[in-house]
Amino acid sequence: MRVMGLDIGEKRIGVALSDPLGIMAGALAVIERTTDEAAMEQIIDLARENEVERVVVGMPRSLDGSLGKQAQAVQSFVDLLKKSIGIPVVTWDERLSTVAADRTMLEMGMKRDKKKKHRDSLAAAFILQGYLDREKSHSTGQG
Repeated sequence: MRVMGLDIGEKRIGVALSDPLGIMAGALAVIERTTDEAAMEQIIDLARENEVERVVVGMPRSLDGSLGKQAQAVQSFVDLLKKSIGIPVVTWDERLSTVAADRTMLEMGMKRDKKKKHRDSLAAAFILQGYLDREKSHSTGQG
């Protein structure tokens, strides 16, 4: 089952995609968020093109687990996405996904100008991989 991961920010939306077996996540694209409607259209197009069966959206939580102002904005986008896309949409705790993306880019020696372009899609890949790993451990009876 192919799954799409989203890291929703105020200016950009990072998009990741799993392999057809739903085991590995990879960064796919960054959508510039000019309007929610335009972003929604691009997400739906990517989902159709890649035969996505589920969307996982990173939910920003504080380190203590609470939901803040940004989480409310993401939830509003998720609600709109659920009405528009026609496939299951779930949320996933995205704490520290951007930190992990930044660390990975630093380790790769990526130049500063490229970091901004790739950070969001890489964060989406970390979100999606966490979800896929959890699903795998649940289906095999582990975890």
